[in-house]
Amino acid sequence: MDIEFVRSRFIKHFDGKTGSIYHSPGRINLIGEHTDYNGGFVFPGAVDKGIMCEIRPNGTRKVLAYAIDLKDKVEFGVDDETAPRTSWARYIYGIVQEMKKRGVDVEGFNTAFAGDVPLGAGMSSSAALESCYAYAINDLFGGNKVSKWDMVLAGQATEHNYCGVKCGIMDQFASVFGMAGKLMCLDCRSREFEYFPFEMKGYKLVLLDSGVKHELASSAYNDRRKSCENVLETLKQRYPEKNMETLRDADWDMLESVKDIVSKEDMRRAVFVLGEKDRVEAVCKALTEGDFETVGRKMYETHNGLSQDYEVSCEELDYLNDIAKDNGVTGSRIMGGGFGGCTINLVKEGLYDKFIADAKEKYRNRYGKEPKVYDVVISDGSRKIC
Repeated sequence: MDIEFVRSRFIKHFDGKTGSIYHSPGRINLIGEHTDYNGGFVFPGAVDKGIMCEIRPNGTRKVLAYAIDLKDKVEFGVDDETAPRTSWARYIYGIVQEMKKRGVDVEGFNTAFAGDVPLGAGMSSSAALESCYAYAINDLFGGNKVSKWDMVLAGQATEHNYCGVKCGIMDQFASVFGMAGKLMCLDCRSREFEYFPFEMKGYKLVLLDSGVKHELASSAYNDRRKSCENVLETLKQRYPEKNMETLRDADWDMLESVKDIVSKEDMRRAVFVLGEKDRVEAVCKALTEGDFETVGRKMYETHNGLSQDYEVSCEELDYLNDIAKDNGVTGSRIMGGGFGGCTINLVKEGLYDKFIADAKEKYRNRYGKEPKVYDVVISDGSRKIC
């Protein structure tokens, strides 16, 4: 991100004075999709693309926000009871409200922001936006008294309460807690996590963007979550002594015992979630042993589950996954909430150039456009730049 570009736009659209600049990254997730809201495990890392904002208190109770990339300006009150209609402004409004709930005396401010997280690619530009403003507001108005975890939860609550997405905590967690050169294995229920050095000697991690855009606020995402909740409620009735909180508490025998009670669709969703829990644990072990072949195999298994059981893939993503297999790519899968976005690919360095060239050619021949290519650099989380 270009600091001077963001600053020049801030100066142009406000009073000519400068403020403070903050940055929060998007994320990748090596494995563990749709498990965070089921109390399971995820394996994300922050990336070198994110949201940058400049912000300066303005001495009023009004927020004046300018989205540089969209060339759009919105004004709302810190104390307004109703969120703005403009979708991007709802994220900033939501963070203001959630940080107030956490004891921050938020005042009015001027702000401009821009991002280089590819929109719709499954890299969580919305979480980067939330985390950037949570960090900035905590620093400017809260004396940094709000913990990192509470900033994560403020971002999640913003999605739930103002944007209509019942997301888990992974995206905001990765944006806030990210560390250069390390992935994180997060237990989404206990919130315990461990940093794993991610040194891919002989391998590269690359995203291929299908160019198909998804909208997580659509009913499809929340429908998947409802399916998991349906199975959980049935299991609770069958096993009251287990005190189950999420699907993470189920095992395969328990799931088998209710297969004739729950719908086939709900059963497929639950099968994916339990399988993904096992796969994340296997990847943790494999990474500590430097066993990238096992990591890759589990990535392919995850893609198959997301495509067939969870049904959040699409033709274009399945095609990119097939191209990866044909080129001997070690691991490949859809990344993110689904319904478009990227595949994440673990590629041996010697195969990288041929794979990328083949993917571009075949995808262009079938869909009339090339997939965008993003090499992954694991980077630091939310921070103040200047």
